[in-house]
Amino acid sequence: MKLITTIAALRLELGRCRKRGRRIGFVPTMGFLHEGHLSLVRQARKENDVVVVSIFVNPIQFGPKEDFKTYPRDLKRDSGLLRGLADFVFVPPARELYVADFCTFVEVRGLSGEYCGRSRPGHFTGVATVVAKLLNVVAPDVVYFGQKDAQQVAVIRKMAGDLNIPVCVKVMPTVREPDGLAMSSRNTYLSPKERQEAVVLFQALKSAEHAVATGLRDTQKIRGMLEDFIAHTPSARIDYIEFVDKKTFERVKTVDRDALLLLAIYIGKTRLIDNVFLKAK
Repeated sequence: MKLITTIAALRLELGRCRKRGRRIGFVPTMGFLHEGHLSLVRQARKENDVVVVSIFVNPIQFGPKEDFKTYPRDLKRDSGLLRGLADFVFVPPARELYVADFCTFVEVRGLSGEYCGRSRPGHFTGVATVVAKLLNVVAPDVVYFGQKDAQQVAVIRKMAGDLNIPVCVKVMPTVREPDGLAMSSRNTYLSPKERQEAVVLFQALKSAEHAVATGLRDTQKIRGMLEDFIAHTPSARIDYIEFVDKKTFERVKTVDRDALLLLAIYIGKTRLIDNVFLKAK
């Protein structure tokens, strides 16, 4: 496994791989890796000859009052977890990706302003920009993301299609803790009590699944049910509960076709997201 910090060095290494006809899989991350990230890397390892993992806490996807400075970082730990799984770990300094006069951004209009985009203005422009840059640098055959970040995946798929970026975007299932909480680097922000209460996200998703499975289709009624359920958790504050078409991400009023339930909830000061597919039978 090689740790690389410059674009030129990574392109040189991957150019050699391509000359030998090697298939390249890529997993972009912000580091502080957990089992969710590692499941993507293992999948990339199974399906490709060469695996690249990037570790970069992207400053332009954080708002001025967000947690860029405090976002957890531990390169030594991450490198140990990736040993034997990744061939190249790309860890660029910010100045490598964003030169002093950098002024070009990628905006996926419409979708980027909805849901998490309303709560975090500019977030998805930052995500789309850095992912476009990383895809341009790595030029992988396949890039891997987790289903937990469903809106991010939708934005990246739209961007890759619109910009004719020749990459397959592969989405893997959300990896969860034993009690159902989706794995996230931000879970480390939770106090022990908040960590116990954070399971309300998973419980709410399962409640919605059960409601749909037993015939409830009106999303307004399901939302009300979830609001009442979440209100019993002292540290929980709802950011949004949205029901969307799983392909277009347009809001739906009834679950008369397969839909996606998106949740964003504050547990104390920590904002957590999760989602589940709701199957109309």
